[in-house]
Amino acid sequence: MRPGSRFQGDENTVDCPFLNHFLMNKDIKIFGIDISKDTFDVMDSDGNHYQFSNNLKHFLKFLKLLDNHSHCVMEATGYYHYQLAYFLLEHNIKVSVENPLSIKRFIQMKLSKIKTDKSDAKMICLYGQQVDMKLWKGSSSNQLECLQMMSLLDIYTKQSTALKNKIQINDVLSNPSKVVLKSLKQSLKHLHKEMLSIEEKLTVLVKSEHQQTLTKLESIPGLGRKTAIMLIVMTDGFTRFENSSQLCSFSGLTPVIRQSETSVRVKARISKKGNTKLRNLLFMCSLTACKYNKVCREIYERITKARVKNLH
Repeated sequence: MRPGSRFQGDENTVDCPFLNHFLMNKDIKIFGIDISKDTFDVMDSDGNHYQFSNNLKHFLKFLKLLDNHSHCVMEATGYYHYQLAYFLLEHNIKVSVENPLSIKRFIQMKLSKIKTDKSDAKMICLYGQQVDMKLWKGSSSNQLECLQMMSLLDIYTKQSTALKNKIQINDVLSNPSKVVLKSLKQSLKHLHKEMLSIEEKLTVLVKSEHQQTLTKLESIPGLGRKTAIMLIVMTDGFTRFENSSQLCSFSGLTPVIRQSETSVRVKARISKKGNTKLRNLLFMCSLTACKYNKVCREIYERITKARVKNLH
């Protein structure tokens, strides 16, 4: 029997995914990595434990342990994993960046009662040995620039809202300070100027790689330029998804059905286990679409009528 084949014996051959996974990965050495702001712990599939500082000097030390048969697995822990993940990618090391919730559920399934950096690295290594993982490809420099710009715009938007609220509060005071009001208005004006500048630069970057996609999105009734750009940036021009189902899963929009033979049947609801920002953006898009997009409005009205009918 060759690796990755079926069981041999008679005409009724049976696929064995676990055996295939084992045979295909028997020469691969898994490195489970638990990473934090200052350090990262590593446990390999031979049971060896290492700890390094989260900086370039120690990345090079870690690299000496790796070869073409190495596969590094880590969680998507905020921003702390990015430097190491891109470093490994640049040196042609296989990397998988997994959903923290998937690893958390895996650890719970193993009934682990120990919670340390070393034990987490061990469980991530075990996860890598038992679960089929996709290789992490990272993002282009253009995409990284766009993500940082959008993050900055989020911060500026919150600051703008805070300044507007402060101006309104000062306006209703019996003796508002002219100095304070002037300073607040100047700050708000400067902030809006910066936001406009960032938005213009972001638009140029998006157009440079996703002009066709941007044009298609803007052709949808009720979908404006800003929303279209945000959708493109958050999905990397929709290039990271092979179909709509994957996009729904990424956004946390897939329905979850909860029922059993002995329990009351619960109405299916979306999972909400995904990108919250993208899900909120799509929700706002749906509200606009119900008003301005004829096809979406007809679907919305049909679903609404069906729900009202079921209530009666």
